[in-house]
Amino acid sequence: MLEQTLHHLQALVSFDTRNPPRAITTGGIFDYLRANLPGFNVEVIDHGDGAVSLYAVRGTPRYLFNVHLDTVPDTPHWSADPHVMRRAEDRVIGLGVCDIKGAAAALVAAANASDGDAAFLFSSDEEANDPRCIAAFLARGIPYEAVLVAEPTMSEAVLAHRGISSVLMQFAGRAGHASGKQDAAASALHQAMRWGNRALDHVDSLAHARFGGLTGLRFNIGRVEGGIKANMIAPAAELRFGFRPLPSMDIDALLATFAGFAEPEAALFTETFRGPSLPAGDIAEAENRRLAARDVADALDLPIGNAVDFWTEASLFSAGGYTTLVYGPGDIAQAHTADEFVTLEQLQRYTDAVHRIISAGA
Repeated sequence: MLEQTLHHLQALVSFDTRNPPRAITTGGIFDYLRANLPGFNVEVIDHGDGAVSLYAVRGTPRYLFNVHLDTVPDTPHWSADPHVMRRAEDRVIGLGVCDIKGAAAALVAAANASDGDAAFLFSSDEEANDPRCIAAFLARGIPYEAVLVAEPTMSEAVLAHRGISSVLMQFAGRAGHASGKQDAAASALHQAMRWGNRALDHVDSLAHARFGGLTGLRFNIGRVEGGIKANMIAPAAELRFGFRPLPSMDIDALLATFAGFAEPEAALFTETFRGPSLPAGDIAEAENRRLAARDVADALDLPIGNAVDFWTEASLFSAGGYTTLVYGPGDIAQAHTADEFVTLEQLQRYTDAVHRIISAGA
């Protein structure tokens, strides 16, 4: 089936599904998938702004496979056309082959090599931080014993990963000459710097928190802007930060803590994106869900890998009540890189596993 997987992957890579610019429609790559899933009941839905889902079902499957078809934009550092798949001795190269069109191609190849029951949900908005496709699917409440979300995990079942929260802060000061003594609230930039020190100290205090092999809170101040020049007090400043909590950490409580470090109160503190952890829930609920996902991996004879720091939409399925694990071909180190690649061995392993699951009547 490897040759068939590569045949489909070459076609999938040729479709431009970069996100942004969110210019994905119900044709193109979705027409290709529909044409290559004979015997499936296929439903394509446009959720707006480039968010398109394809839900395909054959028979009465117990498990749902989910793959996103959108990719990040390419960079100028690509050595050749990113939408033309290239074959090397042990790998293929192309935009999205690792993250994660290789899995989509494998699903199509495995489904056509078997007449077993199968269910696939393809989506196109994972890279947009606007998960309309998954939200629409969850609203339907379609029952499955478990969901297998494809992301690059080296063909190992990942049962836990961090959540993610991104925040925009704005600070307000008073413009003036910088020669005089300032009170603590005069400079918006000074407020931002003091907030950053308090936030970093708090993150250090959580270094020993742990869940499922993950430790501590990941935190990053990604951008600070403000001020006019060195001899002027900054009247305004803007800061963007993000953090990645462990499963069982309360994101709302963390946001309240970070907001409270601003003295005086920030002029604006707003969360711009949130993704829950995998598994979802408090520590007891999350652990029960992790054990349930482990049972699924064992039942499907999938090797279990370590928890990971990156975020996936598997957490959305978990928060929606599904037993969920992450399982896909390729190495996350190749995701979002120039000359992105996935090895033939990884594609073979994933395709074989999917074919085995489908053929067993899952």
